[in-house]
Amino acid sequence: MTEGTSAAPPCDLPDRLLAVRAADGDEDSFAVLVRRHSRSLLALAYCMLGSAQDAEDAVQDAFVGAWRRLPEFHHSAEFRTWMYRITVNRCLTLRARRPPPLPLDAVPEPAAGGAWGSPELTAEQTAATAALARALGRLEAGQRVCWILREVRGLPYKEIAEVTHTNEQTVRGRLFRARRSLQEAMAPWH
Repeated sequence: MTEGTSAAPPCDLPDRLLAVRAADGDEDSFAVLVRRHSRSLLALAYCMLGSAQDAEDAVQDAFVGAWRRLPEFHHSAEFRTWMYRITVNRCLTLRARRPPPLPLDAVPEPAAGGAWGSPELTAEQTAATAALARALGRLEAGQRVCWILREVRGLPYKEIAEVTHTNEQTVRGRLFRARRSLQEAMAPWH
């Protein structure tokens, strides 16, 4: 290696070390973190926003914000948790700023005989998915975030509490209320 060049960080380094290196200005270390966490953050943002484009924008904004705030990252939380928190906050901001969504009946039905099989099954699955999306959309923001982080992303209660700046008891309460609301809303589909 010649003077003035640096080797790319190995992809098997732990997040904490990569974050420390990135905070010192190592763009390659930050790039590893971005590659490592982009997929799960995009899935989270998509669940919260319902739009692939909005999800990509939110995650990109979250990573830009994280890059700028890396010196503030105290490593008391996992990097993943910190990024979830930034992404959730960005998604909540985007949801608050955007106009109300189109009514679901304004969205065209998929073509019959699609990849799901019979037209009847396709229609039933589409209607159930739309019902779940409506039910999730009616949840209070804190309940929706907790439900997505737990049920879709599989995060433990402690990590959800860190992401949402609450405690585990609050997370459990929000999840209980979210599950009860969703169960009531989805009762016709059982």
